[in-house]
Amino acid sequence: MFGLLINEKEVKEMEYLIKREMDEILFDLKDDRIDHIVKRSMEERYKILFTLFKRVASPQECLKYIRRGNKDRKKG
Repeated sequence: MFGLLINEKEVKEMEYLIKREMDEILFDLKDDRIDHIVKRSMEERYKILFTLFKRVASPQECLKYIRRGNKDRKKG
């Protein structure tokens, strides 16, 4: 386990960077040209990023990035 002490400005910067990365992954997951194996890896990365995001973002912000069940996911 690691501890991290950061100020409010650094929290906002982390939140911004994680959001941009998650947005990019969500955009790429909609691309039919990407193989389903690659998409699976992207989904795993998204889960890790979302876990980090939950630690720094407000619950309202987290709601915007929660992935729903298989309805949102299209077979690649």
